Amino acid sequence: MSTGDSSVKLTPGPAPWQRRWYEVIFEADTPSGKAFDVGLLVVIFVSIAVVMLESVPDKELIRMHPRLVDWLHTIEWGITLLFTLEYLARIACVANPARYVWSFFGIVDLLALLPTYLSLFFLETQVLATIRTLRLLRVFRIFKMGQHVAEANLLMTALRRMWPKITVFLSVIFCAIVILGTVMYLIERDEEGSGFDSIPRSIYWAIVTMTTVGYGDIAPQSLPGQTLAAVIMLFGYAIIIVPTGIFSAEVLSKGGRPQDLRECPGCSHQGHDSAAKFCSRCGHAL
Repeated sequence: MSTGDSSVKLTPGPAPWQRRWYEVIFEADTPSGKAFDVGLLVVIFVSIAVVMLESVPDKELIRMHPRLVDWLHTIEWGITLLFTLEYLARIACVANPARYVWSFFGIVDLLALLPTYLSLFFLETQVLATIRTLRLLRVFRIFKMGQHVAEANLLMTALRRMWPKITVFLSVIFCAIVILGTVMYLIERDEEGSGFDSIPRSIYWAIVTMTTVGYGDIAPQSLPGQTLAAVIMLFGYAIIIVPTGIFSAEVLSKGGRPQDLRECPGCSHQGHDSAAKFCSRCGHAL
């Protein structure tokens, strides 16, 4: 995952206002661009705080201040309108609006707007606005934390490469959970107060037990059931090691030369090797 807007670039033959907007909105190297991004981060923090406060019962908010509910509602809509204007401005000053719209940050920016507008038609959907938290990932680009971005890209690459192995692992675990849950149902279904009254409920218990969560809302009562439960608990500890080992091995195998956030002037690609002089995608000089 890249935390810079690497999929967008300035429009060909831009008007002066488009160039200025692009420098302010997408670039963090200029004073105005950095000021815009820092201000955006502050507004995002405020909007997240407002969304969380809006989930507090109205009577408690009114106890703090009689008009606090109205103030929060007004601030939320004001921030949403501000984000809407920002989103439209980003589309207006890029060469290919579709690439920005379907980029990671383009989708996040859009999703940050939708919950408040959807609240006009569906109750309580505004709480989903906490997805704005993802917009804070721009902090890596703003404060030149390029190495953090490179490490994030490394982890995402490792996850993609290990996904077939994880799929096989999860398939085996799913089969084991279904079988063990069914066996526990057969053992405990006649025990009074055990809670194993159906196979789905027994499978739920097997999942909770194997993942070592152990809510305790369902527990075997018979000796055979308790013995099987003990085996499942031990099995649960053992399986935790498998995905951890696979992921660690994949990350270590992909370690190498660090990458940076230099943006290619030709194709806007980022994530080059720190010693690279040319873009790995289009060959343009960096």
